[in-house]
Order: sequence, then structure tokens, then C-alpha cells
Amino acid sequence: MANVRVVEKHPLSLRWNHWVNFPLLSVMVVSGLAIYWANDAYIPGEWLEDIGLGARLAKGMSWHFAFAILFALNGFAYAFFLLKTRHYRYLAPDRDSFREGLHVALHDLGFKKYRKLPEQRKYNAAQRLTYTGVFLLGVLATISGFAIYKPLQLNWLLALCGGYEAARFEHFAAMILFIGFFVIHIGQVIRAGWANFASMITGFEAVVEVEQEVRNESEATTP
Repeated sequence: MANVRVVEKHPLSLRWNHWVNFPLLSVMVVSGLAIYWANDAYIPGEWLEDIGLGARLAKGMSWHFAFAILFALNGFAYAFFLLKTRHYRYLAPDRDSFREGLHVALHDLGFKKYRKLPEQRKYNAAQRLTYTGVFLLGVLATISGFAIYKPLQLNWLLALCGGYEAARFEHFAAMILFIGFFVIHIGQVIRAGWANFASMITGFEAVVEVEQEVRNESEATTP
């Protein structure tokens, strides 16, 4: 027999930060491309003009940096939540995370199947590495973006990035990595199923618990 128990999985603050980030980053990517293509060296095709991704320097900058401020505020709110609730304990990688994360990634990708994966806490090792990396990527995108936006007023920030050209490269690389993360993340969500997706909306998850006698019998018959 199995019992179904509803447990809280994701706090409201975490869900809010998660869902707000998607539209913020989407607008920033689109408006960032509008800024990028405003340079005469990069001439977008007519189809890009038709969908509004052509050379729109002033409009692109207005949208991009308005949403950059919202993105930064959301990031501060997320960091405050992690510190206040000490939720960072579940997300921070430890010394075994790289080894265990590699095992999880190889298993999920089907390259190597393990009879027993490392014990999964609230987040497995691959998730802890990824989510921590994405948070640091957000910090890099924010710092490099504002350094490019105000290179004279924020010259100390520009110096921290290694100069104007380095800051531009870091900012563009962060955008590419964010897009790559979105693609992989959405694929993993689809693979995990509806219950996992619903828990990120409602904050709760239904956990199926098998009675101990059944588990023992199953373990005893497993070769």
C-alpha cells in the first residue's frame, strides 16, 4: 500500500523570484539585441525588422535598462530571502558536489546509468551547482551591464570588469549562457513531469510513501 502526503516544497518568495525572472530576462534579451544591431556593422535582415528586432538604439536602451533595474532588485530580493531563511544551505555546493553533479548529469543524459545515485536532498548536486552558477551569472550580467551603461560614472565598476571591451564580452557571454540555461531548464522541467512543474506554481508536492513492509519485501527480492 502507498500513502500520499502533501508537503511544502517551494516557499512563496522563491517562486516569486523564479517566475519574475523569466519575463525580465526575455525583455532584456530582445531589447539587448535591438541595441546590438543599432551598430552599423551589424545589419539585421528584413525579417528581424518585421518582428521589431531591428536597429532601435534609444528604444532598446530604455527598455533594457529599465528592466535591468527590476532584474537587479529581484536579485537583491532573492539574496535577502536566501540569507534570511538560510535557504542557501540547500543550494550551496559542497566539496562533493562536482563529483556527484557529474554522476547526476551523466545519468540524466543517458550516457551512464548508476544503480544508486548520490543521496538527493532538497536539490541534487547538479541542481545546486547549476542554480548557484546562474545566480553568479546574474551578478556578472548586472555588474557588466551597468559598467557598459555608465562607463565614466561607474569607472570603478568598469575596472572591476577588466575594461570596456572585457565588460561587453562578459555581458554578451552572460546572455548566451542564460539562453542556454533556459533551453536546458525547460527540457528538464518537461522531463521531470507535471507534478514537478505544478509544485513551482502551488508550492506543494504530493509525495507517495510506500509502507515499510512493502519496501522491505521489494528490497529482499531485488537481485
